Amino acid sequence: MRPRLIVDYGLAKRAALAELRSGQLTRADACDAQPYLLRAARYHGETTDTPCPVCHAVPLTLVRYVYGDELGRLDGRVTGPAELAEMAREYGEFRVYVVEVCQSCSWNHLSRSYVLGHGDSSPDG
Repeated sequence: MRPRLIVDYGLAKRAALAELRSGQLTRADACDAQPYLLRAARYHGETTDTPCPVCHAVPLTLVRYVYGDELGRLDGRVTGPAELAEMAREYGEFRVYVVEVCQSCSWNHLSRSYVLGHGDSSPDG
């Protein structure tokens, strides 16, 4: 499973945190995770060793969503690393979006995205 076409949203994260520290962005606006995202983090997320950059109370949780024309009913679904490996063997191409979530203060930010899949998008794969 080799990710390709990787997009890192680290600069946007740093900008949002700088706006939060300067008062240009309120904590309510920065920490606005929807209930569905918080549930996804709680039940399907992967806990990291990185503390929340806002509240520093708990480690961040990573939630992965998959999107792609070939995915059918799996399009838009939350997935874990093991499931991603299986999907990468089964599907030609799909995009993974990784969101970091704080389950304490509701901070959330798109961390990165990348493409997975075996690369053959023909109907018989």
